[in-house]
Amino acid sequence: MRPAPTTGRVLVARLDSLGDVLLAGPAVRAVAETAAHVTLLVGPGGREVAGMLPGVDAVLEFTAPWVVLDPPPLDPAAVQQLVTALAAGRFDAALVLTSYHQSPLPLALLLRMAGVGWVGAASEDYPGSLLDLRHRPVEGLPEAERALQLARAAGFGSAASTSRLAVAGPRPDARPLAGDGPYVVVHPGAAVTARATTGPHARALVDALVAAGHRVVVTGGPGERTLTAAATAGAGERARDLGGRLDLRELAGVLAGARAVVAVNTGPAHLAAAVGTPVVSLFAPVVAASAWAPHGVPVVVLGDQDAPCAGTRARTCPVPGHPCLTGVAPADVVAAVARVAAPSAVEELRTEVPA
Repeated sequence: MRPAPTTGRVLVARLDSLGDVLLAGPAVRAVAETAAHVTLLVGPGGREVAGMLPGVDAVLEFTAPWVVLDPPPLDPAAVQQLVTALAAGRFDAALVLTSYHQSPLPLALLLRMAGVGWVGAASEDYPGSLLDLRHRPVEGLPEAERALQLARAAGFGSAASTSRLAVAGPRPDARPLAGDGPYVVVHPGAAVTARATTGPHARALVDALVAAGHRVVVTGGPGERTLTAAATAGAGERARDLGGRLDLRELAGVLAGARAVVAVNTGPAHLAAAVGTPVVSLFAPVVAASAWAPHGVPVVVLGDQDAPCAGTRARTCPVPGHPCLTGVAPADVVAAVARVAAPSAVEELRTEVPA
């Protein structure tokens, strides 16, 4: 293997969603330990979160039709624009971060066309001359550690490099948004509906948390206002609906101020981990919790991990009633919040994720 030029201009690519970009953060930090300049290439909508990652100097955005959900047709002009931008970056090296089911080779080809002299990635497929480093990751790693392992295999990072998630930059004071006093955040929605819970279930969780003495703040994106309104409908003044009202930095501030976050498998769950807040993860098993559960903070994973949908990567729940999540008892969520928020949780629960 030809060594990577670790001190030059380096491109790191993660052409996915908010959560995936956050999970790339430890690898980016490892690259930034030695690189003179780090550019992060992300998918649509990833620019804001990319700009929050420590170690990122510049951001490029591209809609990769071989990666994104509901992919558009290949646009030759857009591809050429990307190649032109990559060539203008004069990158000495590039790392292509992917999930296990994705191929890095389409982007590796474009990087070669742009004149990037060294490219590394994890690849099950024969790469020919497209990769200088064809990495074979250890199976079953959390996604953040999988990406960091690639960076280390390329020669980036040091013994001090960790897989903890992090975000940088100022965060707004949460009090004007979340209100005064301690609170728990509930985030019931996700872009992939198979990973979200239902309105009635979300309401039952909020009601149970309120009955247990918690003040609850419910968060969600602009398209999730109906769900967040349903979740808070019975809780009165003890619950606050912030659905569709927060930008990403405001959301980070609200999550950072919470005693705990109850969230489905979605980007904000990883954002909670990045700001150091414990998470109760309502995890639909369409992907593996061992890889994709929140990482590096106290976590309790709830949900039937042996449901019929396990491992299918289904986007719409194939089982009537969505029982893997709606079967999670509100009392179990209340108990899990008490566990992750306890002072002893840091040592007891960091690794409590189903294999």
